[in-house]
Amino acid sequence: MSARGRAKREAVRHQAAGWFAQGVSVSEVARRLRVSQTAVYGWRKRWRAGGEQALASKGPGGSRCRLDEGRLRRLADVLQEGPAAHGFGSDQRWTLARVSDLIARMFRIRYTLRGAANIMYRLGWSVQVPAHRAVERDDAAITTWRRETWPAGKR
Repeated sequence: MSARGRAKREAVRHQAAGWFAQGVSVSEVARRLRVSQTAVYGWRKRWRAGGEQALASKGPGGSRCRLDEGRLRRLADVLQEGPAAHGFGSDQRWTLARVSDLIARMFRIRYTLRGAANIMYRLGWSVQVPAHRAVERDDAAITTWRRETWPAGKR
């Protein structure tokens, strides 16, 4: 979640804290904020234990990337060179397994496929699904079949 999103959610919790101080019921707070009562019960418990400061955002969730900015730049440069330049044969597609293997070889850090996908996304790479077409494919014959043979078979 972005810093802006976290700040927005924190503002909602602080609004709830104001209502807790006024004695507004949990169900009413949940209705006003359009959130679950379970969430409001949790906020109220934290508010009672530590005041409004206890409702502050704890920052981004999840684990931090184990590759620092320098390593990420090096990885981005290496990915631009292509898979063949790094011993992955003549197939010029980066798969998540290949990227994970490359990271392990370069930095001695293991990533799962999902972790490798997150790094690729962070570097600006997106999923590309290549169109696999047979060499023998005849587009004119396919068009003719769709126009003439297929409608006759449907009747």
